[in-house]
Amino acid sequence: MAEQDRAPGSDHPVNLKRSRIAIYLQLADLFRSRIASGHWPVGGRIPNIDDLAEEFGVARGTIRQAFDALEEEGLVERLRAKGSFVKRAPHAGRVHRLEMDWGSIIKAHQGSDIVTLDTTTVPVLPDVLRNGGTAAPGYRRFRRLHRRDGEPHLLGTSYLDERLYRKLAAERFETEPLLQLLQEAAAESLGSARQVLTISTADVDTAALLEIAVNAPVAIMRRAVLSSDDVLVYASEGTYRGDSVRLEIDLR
Repeated sequence: MAEQDRAPGSDHPVNLKRSRIAIYLQLADLFRSRIASGHWPVGGRIPNIDDLAEEFGVARGTIRQAFDALEEEGLVERLRAKGSFVKRAPHAGRVHRLEMDWGSIIKAHQGSDIVTLDTTTVPVLPDVLRNGGTAAPGYRRFRRLHRRDGEPHLLGTSYLDERLYRKLAAERFETEPLLQLLQEAAAESLGSARQVLTISTADVDTAALLEIAVNAPVAIMRRAVLSSDDVLVYASEGTYRGDSVRLEIDLR
């Protein structure tokens, strides 16, 4: 049987070969989702290995590898001669709310543990972040990792007008939220701001820093801030773990 079958309750096939992620890791993610959704309830018996191997068209050893990963997380337990059972549901991770207004955005990273991975001066912005306005004479670039409760949730690369960077003590840029520092340094001279959200997947470097699988879903937020005289004083690209973000929009 080919490594393609139909998901329970669906007319659409599950094709495990479409991703470069190891098949057992894909299955572990799927099984984790079945537990979280209650499809496999806590205390319930999980279908046996032979049935799952047939369902997904994979070897029995691949199913065992997926269960090994879940067992290490404490989600399942395997009892000799009885089968596999759901031990507990996955913990709900802390969700980072993507803010949609300036006042909330500049406060969004309060309480985060921020580590600056590297910082340097660059003459120009990358093309993807040139979002209108006149370019500043130079920018200070920061690459920073944000953690909450010990878990990384955001990898950000930000560019701040070098002239604004020089207005504040350099050590403050090591651990304080950049948008708060921008607000302080620019005082009343800030003009418009814009952000764009896209969905993508994690490359090798990003996956390692955010502690997720390669090709796992991520949300990319690009921001641009112009001064009142139309200078692009700040631009950034933030990559959020897909399992740790929430976008809320009031429709009425």
